[in-house]
Amino acid sequence: MSTKPQEIAIESPQLLVEQLARAGRAAQAELARMPAPAKEAALKLAAAALRRAAPEILAANAIDMANGAARGLTPALLDRLRLDEARVAGIADAVDQVASLADPVGQEIDSATRPNGMVLRRVRVPIGLIGIIYESRPNVTADAAALCVRSGNAALLRGGSEAVHSNRAIHAALVAGLVEGGVPAAAVQLLPTQDRAAVGAMLTAAGLIDMIVPRGGKSLVARVQADARVPVLAHLDGICHTFVHAAADPAMAQAIVLNAKMRRTGICGAMETLLIDATYPAAAALITPLIEAGCEVRGDARARAIDPRIVPAADNDWDTEYLDAVLSVAVVDGLDAALAHIARHSSGHTDAIITADAAAAAQFLAQVDSAIVMHNASSQFADGGEFGLGAEIGIATGRLHARGPVALEGLTTYKWLVHGSGQVRP
Repeated sequence: MSTKPQEIAIESPQLLVEQLARAGRAAQAELARMPAPAKEAALKLAAAALRRAAPEILAANAIDMANGAARGLTPALLDRLRLDEARVAGIADAVDQVASLADPVGQEIDSATRPNGMVLRRVRVPIGLIGIIYESRPNVTADAAALCVRSGNAALLRGGSEAVHSNRAIHAALVAGLVEGGVPAAAVQLLPTQDRAAVGAMLTAAGLIDMIVPRGGKSLVARVQADARVPVLAHLDGICHTFVHAAADPAMAQAIVLNAKMRRTGICGAMETLLIDATYPAAAALITPLIEAGCEVRGDARARAIDPRIVPAADNDWDTEYLDAVLSVAVVDGLDAALAHIARHSSGHTDAIITADAAAAAQFLAQVDSAIVMHNASSQFADGGEFGLGAEIGIATGRLHARGPVALEGLTTYKWLVHGSGQVRP
């Protein structure tokens, strides 16, 4: 296999996207009519096809890994990109899990009977054609496709150039399984080019693409938000905080802090800032395991007094998503100071408190305005699968439509169904 992806000749990215979008919309209309058991069966066939194609997927990923190393990708980005047998199996398992979830389409949200006897019902319906623009992680190809199909949406995927071979191998296997199950092939399409102009064409395809979901770094999301003429479900960076309160159990705090930072440093739910209450009695025991695990710790003056191995933090460290074995640490004067720091620096993704004080926990949960707020748990649980939602299309940090892990429900909208018995409006 060539180390360079085979590109198709494109005279007009706008025309390409229009053609793909129209095909996707036609496929979505057909998909929307499929009964829930048929969609479930098709996704299970797709999962089986992914398992059978594991050797081809791993061979494609090896090319991407070699290219990524040659391009100087960081260890964290290479970890995001890397597939092995267990990760491919996990991708297939995630598709299986989505297949087994309750179909949201047609679910009744609520109903009411008006004084004139009319019955009003709100039911969930698919959004339509969803464009997903993503970087690094090839598992997004399968996760996004499975979630879209299960929720009755068509998907137009555009992955990053660093994962192009992996994405194409995963897409080919997935679509083969879906087609075997009766899903139109155009229900899940992958842009056949890495031309950046095609991304611009997706962002301006109003009336053809119903929603854009960006998954990637700050620069990608910023470009999407600046240029899109299509509604955007934003997934911003994960500047996640953990606050160790004065009443935290030391053993619990040590275990959670180490896990929140070092389990996987390259995911959006990884802790990037540790806040330690000035009266917490075991601060050194939080820092030593992190440093021994290979984490670079940067801190304010009070944090550096805890351990001489902590290096000075710069002002921009408090607003940085490292996605690496680097952590910012600040010592704060109690809960109110922690809340103020989080309000100033959090990206609204996931923030956590560790405490045995129920009142402190309740205040933290009520006042932190993030999509996910945790008590006595690692921020690494900020994941659709861990929330019982199956695969996720991302973590939404905005306030409109969906927040937190976006799975099936977040990929639907609703319509009103009105049942009358001859009523006319006076």
